[in-house]
Amino acid sequence: MSADRQKIIYVCSDAVGETAEAVAKATARQFATEKVRIKRYGGIKHEDEVKALIQEAASAGGFIAYTLVQPELRETMREEAIRASVKAVDVMGPMMQAFIDTFNDSPKYQPGLLHEMDDHYFRKIEAVEFAVRYDDGKDARGLLHAQVVLVGVSRTSKTPLSIYLAHKGIRTANYPITPEVKPPEELFMKADRLIVGLTMNPERLLKIRTERLKALGLPVHAHYASLDRIRDELSFADRLMAQLGCPVIDVTEKAIEETAGIIMEKWLNSSA
Repeated sequence: MSADRQKIIYVCSDAVGETAEAVAKATARQFATEKVRIKRYGGIKHEDEVKALIQEAASAGGFIAYTLVQPELRETMREEAIRASVKAVDVMGPMMQAFIDTFNDSPKYQPGLLHEMDDHYFRKIEAVEFAVRYDDGKDARGLLHAQVVLVGVSRTSKTPLSIYLAHKGIRTANYPITPEVKPPEELFMKADRLIVGLTMNPERLLKIRTERLKALGLPVHAHYASLDRIRDELSFADRLMAQLGCPVIDVTEKAIEETAGIIMEKWLNSSA
């Protein structure tokens, strides 16, 4: 393949395809290239759709990641991919086979079970609504009802982390730490929750804030994006987090998913 040719990963599923897409994105991030495109095809029902997708991948010089649970579609994918010399990665198959071999059980072969409107689905919806309602310290009452509370200075990923955790069914509120604003009493009250502090390298935070101001069309030399101001904020935040006695995570070099994984582990341990 030419070095300048766009790399395409085809994701297909007989359900939505989010699982395979997440794996494809995580894989692409491990490579130093920006020329990766992910095309997702969900709701695959017929063998002809599988064959057409394989031909498209062959023409584009891409490969396929799939989560097909219907046996006939999986078999078509395997056979036709070999015939067309297209690499096809079965994302779910090995896990299903391990489950069968280990627990002597049989799968339902029903697409879309991940997205069934079960109790977890409704908890997730409730958690997302909660995260939006109590984002950025809008209402301090949320700090008492949250399962996880994130605290940190501006631009330390509090909001995206709150939404990510909400999609895992965890009610999350966040509070922005500012030296000029006295923290609410609710932050210090006893409650059944996990408080987590987020911090970042000052130089990295400066770059993020500067880019944010540029995106908003504001002066990049504002006090908000000065190194002295950032260091003052971080020092104040360090003292507040020490007062709260909460665990602190340095998010400087961490992806949202990585930080969320650490938080979820701490939350599960605190709930045990």
